[in-house]
Amino acid sequence: MQIKRVIGIGNALTDFLVNLRNDDVLHNLHLGKGSMNLVDSEFQRRIQGETADLPHTLSLGGSAGNTIRCMARLGAEVGYIGKVGKDSTGHFYEQALENLGIRPYVAHGVNRSGRCLSLVSPDGERTMVTYLGAALELCEADITAAMFEGYDCLYIEGFMVQSHSVIRHAIKLAKQCGLKVAIDLASYNVVLENRAFLLDLVDQYVDIIFANEQEAEAFSGEKEAEKALEFIAARCELAVVKIGTRGALIKERGCEPIHVGIMAAAKRVDTTGAGDFYAAGFLAGLCQGLELRQCGTIGAITAGKVIEVVGTTFGEEAWKEIFTLVEDVKSNGYLF
Repeated sequence: MQIKRVIGIGNALTDFLVNLRNDDVLHNLHLGKGSMNLVDSEFQRRIQGETADLPHTLSLGGSAGNTIRCMARLGAEVGYIGKVGKDSTGHFYEQALENLGIRPYVAHGVNRSGRCLSLVSPDGERTMVTYLGAALELCEADITAAMFEGYDCLYIEGFMVQSHSVIRHAIKLAKQCGLKVAIDLASYNVVLENRAFLLDLVDQYVDIIFANEQEAEAFSGEKEAEKALEFIAARCELAVVKIGTRGALIKERGCEPIHVGIMAAAKRVDTTGAGDFYAAGFLAGLCQGLELRQCGTIGAITAGKVIEVVGTTFGEEAWKEIFTLVEDVKSNGYLF
């Protein structure tokens, strides 16, 4: 499969990452570890109050936003569709996209900009508590055919399924414009709550699916990753199931599955954005016409790097290491 330019659509969020000393806060607030929870502003502020004395960082976020900005750093031509508030957080988000060379198609809503409070457990697992704010105001009128000109793939974050009509409108419009459609299933609980809708969406429109083991099981009903991969690959052109420390399984329709290992992280600090960065590396490889095994390896590189830091932002030295490894993959077929 060949794509060249990717436009993403998702919830435009700013991430507030909190390092937990233990999981007591999760238990006390009845938050499933590793889950994504949509909450109102009041509940999010309550959690921020209870964790105010803990270390925290601020970064540009949103699942599709993470993927698109990582792709931009890897040299891909990308754009982004989202909605923010008319506030300093929204201005920061939009300006950051432009600074990274990402073409922004950003509308402005009435509510304050969306925020994702990411609670990072000592083992690196993250639990997300999200106030969508203005991001939830993204509507069909904000998405036009003109936005898809010059792109050949639309990348969607699974978290957007909170608005069935908007995501269906975007996908149908993209397909009418001749684009491939890729989706990351995002979170197992989101998949479980929207399974019927997602199955219908995939069967009609989706070409590429990314999922981890939990998401793949929730989507397919199959506990074994290999069987889940087969279930998903029967419904789209290309399926990618990430299997934790064992790497990822990749299957193109009509072909045998491919297994790609992981890049061992120096230290597992925070899994926030790991799936987003995997998709970024993989899609960036597709944009460069690489083989699927090479694409999976680049995904492993970017995902392996991001879990070494809190949040999804790291320094130039880390990027230099990524660029070197990617060049090895492209020229020498470097694999894990």
